[in-house]
Amino acid sequence: MSKTQPKALVGRLLRQMRERLGVTQSELSTRIGKPQSFVSKYETGERYLDLLEIRDICRALDTTLEAFVQALERELRALP
Repeated sequence: MSKTQPKALVGRLLRQMRERLGVTQSELSTRIGKPQSFVSKYETGERYLDLLEIRDICRALDTTLEAFVQALERELRALP
């Protein structure tokens, strides 16, 4: 497994959650009090998020950190 796959996976999963709710990057950035470029960079894998940042994003997207981690674990197990 390449080191960039999991990093990109976190951003991809968060982007999918955001899009499923019909929330734009700009709307999410307002909800979490960060610039839109912050959202863009973690969604593309250019920026790492710490656990508390992921928790804030999950809350802003009406989900839990636990639900996100479960989805992440499923995806990581499926990687070659």
